[in-house]
Amino acid sequence: MTTGQRVVVRELAEDPRAAIEHSFALEPMAPPDPATLGAADVIVEVRSASVGWVDLIMSSGQYQHLMQPPYTPGLEYAGVVRWVGPDAGDHVAVGDPVLVDGLLAGPRSLGAYQRWGGWASYAVAPAAAVFRIPGGLSFDQACNLLGNYETAYHALVARGRVQPGETVLIHGASGSTGLAAVQVAKILGATVIATGRSAAKLAVVAAAGADHVIATGDRPLRDQVKALTGGRGVDVVHDGVGGDISLESLRCVRFGARYLIVGWAATPLVADGKGRRGAPNANLLPTNLIMMKGLDVLGCPAAISIAHDPSLRPPRFAQVWRWATDGLIKPYVSHGFAIEDYAAALRARWSGDVIGGCVLRPGPATAATTARS
Repeated sequence: MTTGQRVVVRELAEDPRAAIEHSFALEPMAPPDPATLGAADVIVEVRSASVGWVDLIMSSGQYQHLMQPPYTPGLEYAGVVRWVGPDAGDHVAVGDPVLVDGLLAGPRSLGAYQRWGGWASYAVAPAAAVFRIPGGLSFDQACNLLGNYETAYHALVARGRVQPGETVLIHGASGSTGLAAVQVAKILGATVIATGRSAAKLAVVAAAGADHVIATGDRPLRDQVKALTGGRGVDVVHDGVGGDISLESLRCVRFGARYLIVGWAATPLVADGKGRRGAPNANLLPTNLIMMKGLDVLGCPAAISIAHDPSLRPPRFAQVWRWATDGLIKPYVSHGFAIEDYAAALRARWSGDVIGGCVLRPGPATAATTARS
C-alpha cells in the first residue's frame, strides 16, 4: 500500500459555508499499519465516499452527533479490501469490493472507528461493518445505499406505517434521502406525489417512480395536491425540507394523516454553530392545524432511534439489503469528484446542484466529473 491522502476538518465553523472555505484541508496519509490494528479489523482502500448533508452540518457542529476536530469526514464509503485481520472471519477477503456500515465505522459511529472517515485513501473498520457490495452496485452507488434507504425505511415503514393504496407526499424528492423515499414508497404500493425545485430534477424523480411531480412555487401546493387526490388530501407526508413548506403541507392532508419529519434541509442553521448546544432558530409547526386535522406528527431520526432501541436495526438493514440484492433499489448519483476537489463537491451539495448522491473518489488525481449512475 502506497502513501495516500485524506481530508480533515481542522476546526468547527460557525456555519457550513464558512467551514467549506476555512475548516477543511487535504493532507498526506500513510497507509494503516496492520501491526497496530485489531485482529478483527479490515483495511479498505476507499474508491468512493458519499458527500452528504450531514457532512456539511457536522463540520459546523450543527449536527446532533458532535465530532471533535481534527477528524476525517465521510460517513459512508466503498472500496476494495486490502488487509483482513486473522479473526475477521471469511465473509470478506483481500480484493473484495465492499461497502462499510456508517453506523459502525466512520464519523457517525461510536467508539474507536470514528476517526476512519471515508474521505481518505484508506480506512479501517471492524469486520462486522464490512460487506460485499450487493446487487451489482457500483462503488458510487454502494456508498449511498445504507444511510439513505434505511432512513426511508425507518420513516415510511417503522414510523409511517405506509400501506398499499395510500398516497404519500414527499418533499425534497430529488435529494439523496428523498429519492430513496420515492423508491421505497413505490415498493410499498403507495401513490407518490413528489415535490422539487426544478424541472430537470423532477424528471429524475419521475424516472425513479413518482406518480406525480410538483415544482414548488408554481401555485399553491394545497390546490395541486387536492386536485391530484380528488379533494381528499394525502395519507402521509415525508418532509425532509422543513421551513415554509411544512406549514403548506399541513393543508394538503386528510384527517388523521401521518406527518413524518425526516430533516430540515431548508433551514440548516436551526442550531448554533461551532458545536454550541441549543437551537435558537428552531422550526415551528402550528398546533391548531395539527389538532383540528387529528394528525400524527412523527420524528424519524434513523440513527438516534436505534441507539434507544437496537431491535429496530436488524429488520430494516435486512430489508434494504434484500431490495438491493434483488435490484429493486439503486441509488442515483449525479456528481463525482476527485478527492482534491472536495471543496467543489461541498459547494455542489450546499447549493442544491446535486440530484441524489454526490461522491468523492480518493486515488490518483483526476479532473472532477459529473456522472449519472
